[in-house]
Amino acid sequence: MDEEITEISIQEEYTEEQDIANQPPIDDGKHLVKKKRRERLVRKGRIKQERFRAFMRFFLSLFFIFLLVYCSKCRGWYMPKTAFNRVGGGAVEIINNNIVPSHKILALLKNSDVPNVPIYMARTDSIKKELMKLAPIENVYIRRYAFPARMQIIVRERIPAITISPDAKVAPVAFFTTDGKLIGREFLPLKPSYKTILVLSYGNKGDDYRKWNTDKIKQIEKIAKYVETYSKEPVEYIDFRNPNDIYVKIKTINIRLGKLDENVFKRIERIPSILPQVKLVDSKVKYLDLSWEKVNYLKLQ
Repeated sequence: MDEEITEISIQEEYTEEQDIANQPPIDDGKHLVKKKRRERLVRKGRIKQERFRAFMRFFLSLFFIFLLVYCSKCRGWYMPKTAFNRVGGGAVEIINNNIVPSHKILALLKNSDVPNVPIYMARTDSIKKELMKLAPIENVYIRRYAFPARMQIIVRERIPAITISPDAKVAPVAFFTTDGKLIGREFLPLKPSYKTILVLSYGNKGDDYRKWNTDKIKQIEKIAKYVETYSKEPVEYIDFRNPNDIYVKIKTINIRLGKLDENVFKRIERIPSILPQVKLVDSKVKYLDLSWEKVNYLKLQ
């Protein structure tokens, strides 16, 4: 028992000596002071960097705020008060208007106020609503640009199909578009680039053209196409002044179709077999009569 106690005491003394030997040596006083000083300098440097970064963030935030305020107030964002006063002023550009004159568009623009906000915030709904009042206009697209602030008005117009006149020697007084819209003489004359069918009509004898609908327009277009296809000549005009006795004028002759019934297109198909004979007739022909179902004849003057 005594021997065991003695061995345990020796082991404990040995362990304590080992722990003391393994402990790091105590730093020199001067070295410790230098180390602490360096740590303080590093902390101070970091604090200065953090303060500088915070100051720069604050400064840049103020700079961008002032820049945004300045840009929002810049004149390049605002249209001039006289933008809607004249055409070609640079503030308003109107394109693709071949039927409606620019001055008529500008006259309607005057009913809308020039936007008093930056151009990117300007509402164009009221401007579009005013322009859609013009009969030839089918749709309007408005683009906005800045520096300088301006608008580009892109017009999509209806396509003219038929012009109306009381006589072949009188200028047209109205025209129909492909969608059946009747448009008055305030938008006439049309440019030569529009190839329309001239229809003669008084508008007050039996068949008022003001009451024509889209189906009527398509019927007239089909008649003109049929006559041109079978005669190989362009149609000069279609005479609707007597709705029960229709005539179609081509270069060679005037063709009487009579009443527009279900057989009118079958009668037009006879033209190729008769037209060559018309050119051989020495006498002056008044018209080619196709109004009968089975009989064709030439009316001489």
